[in-house]
Amino acid sequence: METKLNNSDNLVRLTALKELQMEEDNNPFKILIGTILSARSRDENTSKIVRKLFQKYKNARELANADLNDIKSIIHSIGFYNTKAERIKQVSRIIVEKFHGIVPNEVEDLLELPGVGRKTANCVLVYAFNKPAIPVDIHVHRISNRIGIVKTQNPKKTEEELIKKIDRKYWLILNNTFVRYGQNICLPIRPKCEICSLKYICNYYLNQKKIIKI
Repeated sequence: METKLNNSDNLVRLTALKELQMEEDNNPFKILIGTILSARSRDENTSKIVRKLFQKYKNARELANADLNDIKSIIHSIGFYNTKAERIKQVSRIIVEKFHGIVPNEVEDLLELPGVGRKTANCVLVYAFNKPAIPVDIHVHRISNRIGIVKTQNPKKTEEELIKKIDRKYWLILNNTFVRYGQNICLPIRPKCEICSLKYICNYYLNQKKIIKI
């Protein structure tokens, strides 16, 4: 089965990672750190904190040598800032010591970095290196299951199924498209089905209609 995706012209606000990709000209290190910071955080806050952090620390070596408490003070308004500050410093040190200051572009190497899971690794491949991959976050997982593209219990299985079902030429835009749709239309609670252009092929919407009729 092949499923096609189209970018929605209605969703004009960029996601934090897409914005970072455009502003920093696909800078792999900044996108890696931005992805770590973005976990469980609002996009607008992530964008602001990333800019603030890199105004002071320009690269992996500077962050590896940075005072941990200073990193914490810069990112303190973001969720889980203590853990994220430690991860940022650890990752920066490994990038410098093991990879000579250059972010690796293979998923196996990225997964060796502390705190980097498949979603983060795939985000770096897509947004930093333009390498086809499918980063599965809460939005991708939720929307894929709601529509009925997949029927899975966790992001890892969702990624595996989407790889089988989505044409590879759409992989680079999939995460950004789904995240924007999930933030604006297909909300976790009270999705805006009435204005969703996908509702007539969406299992969630069609099932809700049946329930209302009963």
